[in-house]
Amino acid sequence: MGVLKRFEQRLEGLVNGTFAKVFKSEVQPVEIAGALQRECDNNATIWNRERTVVPNDFIVELSAGDYERLSPYSGQLGDELAGLVRDYAKQQRYSFMGPIKVHLEKADDLDTGLYRVRSRTLASSTSQDGPQGGQQGQQGGYGYPPVAAPPMPAGPPPGGPGNRPGPGGSAPTGAPGTTRRWIEINGTRHQISRSTLVLGRSTEADVRIDDPGVSRRHCEIRTGTPPTIQDLGSTNGIVVDGQHTTRATLRDGSRIVVGSTTIIYRQAEG
Repeated sequence: MGVLKRFEQRLEGLVNGTFAKVFKSEVQPVEIAGALQRECDNNATIWNRERTVVPNDFIVELSAGDYERLSPYSGQLGDELAGLVRDYAKQQRYSFMGPIKVHLEKADDLDTGLYRVRSRTLASSTSQDGPQGGQQGQQGGYGYPPVAAPPMPAGPPPGGPGNRPGPGGSAPTGAPGTTRRWIEINGTRHQISRSTLVLGRSTEADVRIDDPGVSRRHCEIRTGTPPTIQDLGSTNGIVVDGQHTTRATLRDGSRIVVGSTTIIYRQAEG
């Protein structure tokens, strides 16, 4: 049984009782749960062969109306969402630098039904040998936008491998002779570790973009030779380096505009 399905089942009893009024809001807990899973995937950092570290401290920003409905139950909902993150991490063999926490916050710039997830890695006071990402999280704060974009690691610690290979056994990112690829959105970096990366407003997209001008499955980046971006039949299309197009070749520094969101494509030799 999938992690999201188990999460839904745990909530069934609560929906009939305590949470009955809460879910009248347009934001559904399963949507938030899926976003937390992707937040882990998009910010996973590999430190050695046995350890991939993901964020452990999450903020879910909600519109004023949704926040008013959910905030009285934020403790229970936060515990359930933290449990989902823990289950998902176990399934993916992720690890954390400290305890998992999920908080709710009000965001005045969001309309009802929209939400935004931010995360950081916070080391517990007992952690002595974790990666520097935990300290970075404390300095930079949450990232929408972050105080400073986190640096892409030049490589793993001595003796460690590169980043996790994508489907098909592709070479690990950061290995000698390979190309590292990532995109930057609002100062946050999303690593491209697979042959394709779907961007869109849907919770099923690889990278979710909260922008009303973005379609559910808006476009797809393909890491071929050369790398390209393909419109997936979106309503508003894509603009690449100032040109409205349905397909374009990408280079380091290419500027992609979807809706009102600007995405920077980056690549560098490993």
